[in-house]
Amino acid sequence: MTSQSQNPKTSDTPPVRAPSAVPVDDTVLPFEVGPLDLRGRLTRLGPALDELLEKHAYPTPVAKLLGEAIVLATLLGSSLKFDGRFILQTQTDGPVSFLIVDFQAPDRLRAYARFDESRLTPGLDSGALLGNGHLAMTIDQGVDMSRYQGLVALQGGGLEEAAHEYFLRSEQIPTRVRLAVGEELRSGEGGRHHWRAGGMLLQFLPKSPERARQADLHPGDAPEGASVHAVQEDDAWVEGQSLIATVEDVELIDPDLSGERLLYRLFHERGVRVFSSLPLRAQCSCSRDAVAGMLSRFEAKDRADMVKDGKVVVTCEFCSSVYEFTPQEAGVEEAGE
Repeated sequence: MTSQSQNPKTSDTPPVRAPSAVPVDDTVLPFEVGPLDLRGRLTRLGPALDELLEKHAYPTPVAKLLGEAIVLATLLGSSLKFDGRFILQTQTDGPVSFLIVDFQAPDRLRAYARFDESRLTPGLDSGALLGNGHLAMTIDQGVDMSRYQGLVALQGGGLEEAAHEYFLRSEQIPTRVRLAVGEELRSGEGGRHHWRAGGMLLQFLPKSPERARQADLHPGDAPEGASVHAVQEDDAWVEGQSLIATVEDVELIDPDLSGERLLYRLFHERGVRVFSSLPLRAQCSCSRDAVAGMLSRFEAKDRADMVKDGKVVVTCEFCSSVYEFTPQEAGVEEAGE
């Protein structure tokens, strides 16, 4: 295994060393497999995921689904080269009707799920929990900069499937994603569980764009019998897909298996290069000043309607923080003068 602290595009010869045996949680580890023209990122989440999920005491199926969304957002959002935001959001007709993960580069995460507990029947997988709707992925580059948004339909499939469809249709980059979320029980803590998650994104990025060509999309309403242009997949990408398909969920979330050792297991025959890991943390961007600013944008009548028992109370959906304002602080009296 080789390591490098610079950008993956750096051409300097990196040092060669054994893969670290020390697991590190709440990080994204970029890597590349040069002989196969593969690049990717490996996410491992522990305490940060615990903090995000435990704020709301979600039912287990909802927590696992939101955990998958958080992992996917870190895999995609960590590629931003500027201090912007990557927002992953689903709106569907399933038992979990709304998910949002807000990744603020370079390292801040917050997330929230809305669900109908009466529809959470046993045995529902991710696809059934989501149902039909859409997945939106938005890149916000900040004030005075245009937003980019990609949409992909959700039709009973899970987030892995949706990510593959997104890259096929929007980015046209051969991509495979693996997501895993699980609970860990630790002795000596009275049976308290901890959430763990892991994920891997692998992309085929050869220097020649012809090698990365993919088969045409389904012709839709083309006449019956119309031929579909077929493209033979590059051998390197076939090998890459075969290797990532062997990754088991338990490997992605194993607290005793370091990310470097997992990558070495997969790619040691070809050689894998890792780059400096990127730390992640759970931190909401809400504040009393931000909430006050939000209230000031409401119409006077709407602010007056918010007064209950002599105060205005606002709860952050992401982190459950509660902010209380007097009517004067919320601008109610001033608005009514």
